[in-house]
Amino acid sequence: IAAANSLSDIYAMGAEVSTALNIVAYDSCNVSKKMLNEILRGGSDKVREAGGVILGGHTIEDVEMKFGLSVTGMVHPKKILRNNTTKIGDKIILTKPIGLGVITTSIKANEAPKSAIEKAIFHMSFLNKTASELAIKFGANALTDVTGFGLLGHLYEMTNSKISVQLEFAKIPII
Repeated sequence: IAAANSLSDIYAMGAEVSTALNIVAYDSCNVSKKMLNEILRGGSDKVREAGGVILGGHTIEDVEMKFGLSVTGMVHPKKILRNNTTKIGDKIILTKPIGLGVITTSIKANEAPKSAIEKAIFHMSFLNKTASELAIKFGANALTDVTGFGLLGHLYEMTNSKISVQLEFAKIPII
């Protein structure tokens, strides 16, 4: 999931994944080497699925386990899709349901129902590769990944004094 999230930043610009570096903070007192190896294998699998390669990484000891990727991608400078180039008449297309942030917060508080956790894991495990490729193919003007800022935060970045967005709540997929 962390790898898929890291790779999303590349896809959110219409780029293709090239390389990645593992970034690991490792709690050797509470996380076994076997578990660390599984985390790294999962990250490597996602990078390979994205068409990239792992070049290595950085590992430090920390009291809290952390994992992510520093990802490099390639896109022609004139073909970069940005989050602030929306045009009048554009349609907003969501490729995943919203509500993942609420679920991950409730997981941290040990209050998430198992069914919500399973749905969140299912959706967060998918790469945004196909969605990015389709956005490019069909001429999207702007692109973003809805992550830490949520749907409204990312829409705020996509709007300006000349561009506004109207949402139809009943059509928004929600977990």
